[in-house]
Formats: sequence, structure tokens, C-alpha cells
Amino acid sequence: MAKQVRERRWLSPNKRAKSYASELKAKVHQHGPKEGKPLTDFEAGLRVGSLQMKNDHIGIYKYKKALDSGKSKSEAKKFSRKIGK
Repeated sequence: MAKQVRERRWLSPNKRAKSYASELKAKVHQHGPKEGKPLTDFEAGLRVGSLQMKNDHIGIYKYKKALDSGKSKSEAKKFSRKIGK
């Protein structure tokens, strides 16, 4: 069976942000002193922004790394969207 190649979507959370994603889905704090209390709009916005920033940072880093190694812009774009090494 061939291994399926997955692509990174710029807004998908990475593994380190898994708890933020689960809090956003549940709309409730799951850690710390506010555990069990609902997320405010401000707190939810912070989590969404953090998830987007972390994933965008990974994609841009991989894109620039590919350009520096001599790949074309289209090749670098494909490389930056590929999940994994």
C-alpha cells in the first residue's frame, strides 16, 4: 500500500497546539485556574491567532529553506505544504 502524502493547510494546528484546538472545539478552559469556565471571545481569538501563527511560521520557514537550497518557487511551495520532514 502506497503511503499517502498529506499537505499542510496554513490554518491547521500542529501537535504542540493540540490543547488549544480542543479548547476551541469545546469552548471551555481545559487547563489552569479557569478550568471548566467558558472561553470569552477574546480568549478564543488569542487561541485561533496562536494556532495560525505557529503553523504559518513552520510553512514559511520550510519555504525559505527550500528557496535557499536552490528549488524553484513552485517546488518550494509544494515542499512547505508537505507535512513531515
